[in-house]
Amino acid sequence: MNENKPIRVLIAKIGCDIHERGPITLMTAFRDAGMEVIYTGRYATPERVVQTAMDEDVDIIALSDHTGSMPIIAESVMAELKKNDEMDIHVMAGGLILPSDIPALENMGVKGNYGPGTPLETIIKYTKSLVHPV
Repeated sequence: MNENKPIRVLIAKIGCDIHERGPITLMTAFRDAGMEVIYTGRYATPERVVQTAMDEDVDIIALSDHTGSMPIIAESVMAELKKNDEMDIHVMAGGLILPSDIPALENMGVKGNYGPGTPLETIIKYTKSLVHPV
């Protein structure tokens, strides 16, 4: 990837989670860090998220969930990415993620897995490292 090209991130909320403070805060932080950000808004489907990721040529899908359903959500997005042969798109997760769910998320290829209160600088640094590994 061209390091001069801005990192493109799709922030996605799948299902009935109505909590938007985290994604909106992250959207602003990513933009302030020079990234291009697309936000699906609430009530997206895995199919819509992956189609948007492909249409927008994103580097990363950042999943947000505050219902405790991240393993189910992530599994559906990863399956849709695989179905569309788009496994080169990185997937991160944030929100209310149980510590016991993190190994399963990492095993399916979901990285980051940040909970509430994670410093934005930590998330931004990690996001950059996914796209531009040292």
